[in-house]
Amino acid sequence: MSATTRRNIFKALALGTISLPIALRLLTGESQAQQGGGSPTLASGERYEWKMTTTWPPNFPVLDEACKMFARLINEMSAGRIKITVYGGGELAPPLKAFETVRTGGAELGSGAGYYWAGIAPAAQFFATVPFGMNAAQHTGWIMNGGGLELWQELYDQYNLVPFLGGNTGVQMGGWFNREINSIKDIQGLKMRIPGLGGTVFNAAGGAQVTMAGSELYTNLERGVIDATEWLGPYHDTLMGFNEIAKYYYTPGWHEPGTALEFFINKEKYNLLSPDLKVIMRSASYHTHLWCWMEMEKRNAEALNVLVEKGIQLRQFPQSVLAEFRRLTHQVIQDLVDSDPFSAKVYASFQAYQRQAFNYAAITEKRFYDDLQVE
Repeated sequence: MSATTRRNIFKALALGTISLPIALRLLTGESQAQQGGGSPTLASGERYEWKMTTTWPPNFPVLDEACKMFARLINEMSAGRIKITVYGGGELAPPLKAFETVRTGGAELGSGAGYYWAGIAPAAQFFATVPFGMNAAQHTGWIMNGGGLELWQELYDQYNLVPFLGGNTGVQMGGWFNREINSIKDIQGLKMRIPGLGGTVFNAAGGAQVTMAGSELYTNLERGVIDATEWLGPYHDTLMGFNEIAKYYYTPGWHEPGTALEFFINKEKYNLLSPDLKVIMRSASYHTHLWCWMEMEKRNAEALNVLVEKGIQLRQFPQSVLAEFRRLTHQVIQDLVDSDPFSAKVYASFQAYQRQAFNYAAITEKRFYDDLQVE
């Protein structure tokens, strides 16, 4: 196919005279012909009805919306060849069983965050977030352009899964506390809901990491069963009503500086798809990833203004506390990479990209924010 023909296909797509599926068939067929030396292969006419199980509660704002957007985009771009029904956590499988459910074929797709599967695949945590790690932009850059995706695919291939980016929460808040944190001693014995590597660090600091369902957090914080909880950010925290029962709202979210969410697909099912459907799936994931990330930014900024107007007590963790959390983070990660060879492999890539990203940010974004004057 000549360059002129390709340009004409893209022009027709832009004008709406051909559909995206047809354009993809033509372009994908060309690629197959070039690689295999045969005639172009048109897209399969097979139709699929798939199920997605998620870790998010049914109708959970933004995160469940992103899952449904992903399903809708795939349906539209495939001209109805793939129809996906989204099930919230508990509707098809327990929320934290999504990974296992999809791996074993109980559903074709899932949605969650890598640190939920730490007990199965410890290295998966790096594809979600790392305490004092990269922010959402840097983390996305590592996955898409820094070698992260290839490592992610290699890891999930061991579990019969294919991973896709599925959103990002952005930097989170440090959490709601009913005890003021003035030194690391104030962490001693403090019971807090905090997931992932951040929870391991919190335990190492003398706190007590608690795992519980989101539906139980308000009541348990109100009754003193836990002393603190982190959730997502101002928008979701306000929906949960934590500002009604907790005294202090802490920043920054040292434990989750930019948490990536994910879609994962049963590998056997994915391999049945024609090339154009695979391209559609990848494109839908990137669109959804960006929408979710930007929607979180917008809603969190709006919600924080409301919380400040209501007079919440916004606090910053003391530098001495953050320094101790950072020291313990290095220790926790070292223990992880020493015990799991694949985690060591992933962290080497993660750390190399982070160093470059941080060096660049130090003379660009950091200087910009340090000098920023809000008018």
